[in-house]
Amino acid sequence: MSEYTSHFSSRSWSRRATWLGLIAAVGGLAVLASTPSFAQHKSGPAEVPVDELMKPTDLPELSLGSADAKVTVVEYASMTCPHCAHFENNVFDEFKKKYIDTGKVRFIYREFPLDNLAAAVSMLARCAGGDKTFPLIQTFYAKQADWAFTQGNPVPKLFDIAKQAGFTQESFDKCLTDQKLLDQITAERKRASDTFGVSATPTFFINGKRLQEAPELPAFDKVIEPLLAEKK
Repeated sequence: MSEYTSHFSSRSWSRRATWLGLIAAVGGLAVLASTPSFAQHKSGPAEVPVDELMKPTDLPELSLGSADAKVTVVEYASMTCPHCAHFENNVFDEFKKKYIDTGKVRFIYREFPLDNLAAAVSMLARCAGGDKTFPLIQTFYAKQADWAFTQGNPVPKLFDIAKQAGFTQESFDKCLTDQKLLDQITAERKRASDTFGVSATPTFFINGKRLQEAPELPAFDKVIEPLLAEKK
């Protein structure tokens, strides 16, 4: 994993510019233009204030694990990011068993969409609601190759996946025209960039400390285990 994704894909829904108004609504996100190496990825602040990182916003937090956990891990991710999918598909289950399920870590997932399509998929995951949100995120990542990197219109493929979480055509369209939700996701992305120096995905903060290695389980161990060993 030598590079992290931090550019906005040239793929957009220009062929469906009028479809639910998404291009106009999300187009303001398209401001980054390069894919930095991992060394460049580490150029952001090594640590950010925990109080600021955990400050509530208008967007409800997506979290797993005990609120009283000694360690909090915050991930900023994009649904169209291959490295985010790698973490979700190949690392997260073991991470969850070792740290979240044992009450040692509270895990928070935050959206940092890298393109219009990622923003739309994040909206769908949010609209699923309740205990359906994380499973839908996991499903979209597991099937990322089927909808994110194929030719043609991705919308039917997104709907096929969303139907598994109970979406109808009406609720699907309603979700993707929810301007308030889109604005909230956009604001979260801007805050992450402006306040915490997030410029690539996935970016992880562990009790405010940025993970400086590729997000494999040993890298988390090196940061988390000393924090767990500290006396309160």
